[in-house]
Amino acid sequence: MNNLEERVTKIEQRNKRVETDKAWETSMIRKICIAILTYFVVVLYSYSISKINNVFLSSLVPVMGFLLSTLSLKGIRKIWESKR
Repeated sequence: MNNLEERVTKIEQRNKRVETDKAWETSMIRKICIAILTYFVVVLYSYSISKINNVFLSSLVPVMGFLLSTLSLKGIRKIWESKR
């Protein structure tokens, strides 16, 4: 009986870890952090390859693309799930 309790405890711990991972994957904080990091990388890259007139503004393009894709994918996923 003790072995069964240990197994249940391990399963519950794993489930909690999986729930936490899923919550992080879908959190707005994660998306914002990725967007900010993407912005700084694109600014550095754009500035290093050429002297673009407005590096800071042009670097927003890929960041906005990322943010729009994360927002639209939820809708696409719902459609996909309903067809499945």
